[in-house]
Amino acid sequence: MLTTRSNYETLDRYDMLSCKSPSRAHRKPLVRLACGVAIALVGSLCLASEASSGDVKQHKDVMQLADKQLTEKQEYCHDLITFKESSNRKDAINGSHYGYYQGRSVSLKGAPDDYQFYWYWSYVAHRYGITQYDEPNYCKALHHLRVKGWQ
Repeated sequence: MLTTRSNYETLDRYDMLSCKSPSRAHRKPLVRLACGVAIALVGSLCLASEASSGDVKQHKDVMQLADKQLTEKQEYCHDLITFKESSNRKDAINGSHYGYYQGRSVSLKGAPDDYQFYWYWSYVAHRYGITQYDEPNYCKALHHLRVKGWQ
């Protein structure tokens, strides 16, 4: 048994959404296309919610995050910063500076890798700008550290 929701969408006896075209629908190909896209979207959203239930791999450290999120040039500069600042240790402390990037924020003390990565992402983007690929300009940040004599 089909329950009609609109002229083009119907629910079958299992409450599954399907497209049933009335006789005039062949004149409206965009409506049929939109209905098909809507069903595909709903299906992909359902699958995405199942995948997020725990089988998605977590990134192990900021180096993996940088590898996934940055271009090679910016990743190289990012990696130099983290090595010089903390020897790639997430629990590094130097006075009131914490974490991979030695940021002056208590929230970085013992913070997970992804939190530290996106904290520094925001900091560098705000202070040194972004590249043409909408990523923070870590090379400008590295240049600034070298000019100041901090690296």
